[in-house]
Amino acid sequence: MVLLPTERVPLHIFEPRYRELIGESLEREGEFGLIFADEDGLREVGTTAGVVEVLQRFPDGRLNVVVEGRERFRLLGLTSGRSFQTGRIEPLEDDETATEAPVVERALQLLRRVGELAGADVEDFSATSPLPSFELAAQVEFDPRIKQELLELRSEPERLRRLTGLLERAAEGLARRRAVAELAAGNGHPGPRDADQPPG
Repeated sequence: MVLLPTERVPLHIFEPRYRELIGESLEREGEFGLIFADEDGLREVGTTAGVVEVLQRFPDGRLNVVVEGRERFRLLGLTSGRSFQTGRIEPLEDDETATEAPVVERALQLLRRVGELAGADVEDFSATSPLPSFELAAQVEFDPRIKQELLELRSEPERLRRLTGLLERAAEGLARRRAVAELAAGNGHPGPRDADQPPG
């Protein structure tokens, strides 16, 4: 999985090595790192995470928790000696952070449109958020590879532009699906025409 900064996700912790990791994080009120891996291997950029809520503890040691993405980091090298994977990291900062309010507002409008078409609620958004791209993107179920791409970009304006394009395509796709579903519900015919509307 890819965890974006500010994003919160529920996790079911059942493997012994991860139960050890989460247990230490809770005991020390510390953070751990998450890095995406797939058939192409382990990525270099990940996110630190903290446990913000323990939802349930099971007698056998399993846990249901909610974790929150914090800061990005770059993996410098893997280390060994623990049951879970460890490594050396360095913080990853943006090279460009300035954003323009209209760009952020456009992304927020598109997110609300996607939420409306999908029948999902959009969480409140803080206009003073230092990294609005992550806060907005965290509300959409993007493919992990897309989220990883956003995570690796080191320009907030560039992330917002990329996010805007993604949200535009998502809104268009949802609108098309809705139109097809409505047409199918009408047995292939458009809905009844208003009495005072002339034929087209």
